[in-house]
Amino acid sequence: MAESDWVLMGKVVGLYGLHGWVKVFSHAEPRSGIIDYDPLYLNIHGEWRTVEVQEGRVQGKGIVFKFSGYDDRDTAAALLGCDIAVRRKQLPPLAPDEYYWRDLEGLRVVTVDGVELGTVKRLFETGANDVVVVAGERERLIPFLQGEVITRIDLAQGVMQVDWDPAF
Repeated sequence: MAESDWVLMGKVVGLYGLHGWVKVFSHAEPRSGIIDYDPLYLNIHGEWRTVEVQEGRVQGKGIVFKFSGYDDRDTAAALLGCDIAVRRKQLPPLAPDEYYWRDLEGLRVVTVDGVELGTVKRLFETGANDVVVVAGERERLIPFLQGEVITRIDLAQGVMQVDWDPAF
């Protein structure tokens, strides 16, 4: 399966209790959204493997999972550090002008005047709006404000057009 078929959803970051539960850091929005997916796929020693979710829930400020076949703390310890993904086809459809961040990473970023700023390295959330990190001759942080700063996204052409002063 191609790398583009996988969407990273989280990571196993700890053990929880004695019966094989693991703590998970979720990249989903909301964070508890990762619980809605079954099956999940774990990257174990560089290979994606299907895992059946017996149960998943919010626990305090985090998320915990119990996977089939991992019935005690020792077997669950083998999952520490494993990335968690779903297949792209498991994701819900998006409304127009909505994007999965993964689809934006790697796009060329060009100003409305045709100046190349670099490529989308990653995105992150802030309290006010999301931010696009653009890697070029230097790193730029550009607010992800569609219709204002982000004027056009063309996934087919691999371009994000921005109304942004290259001096910033």
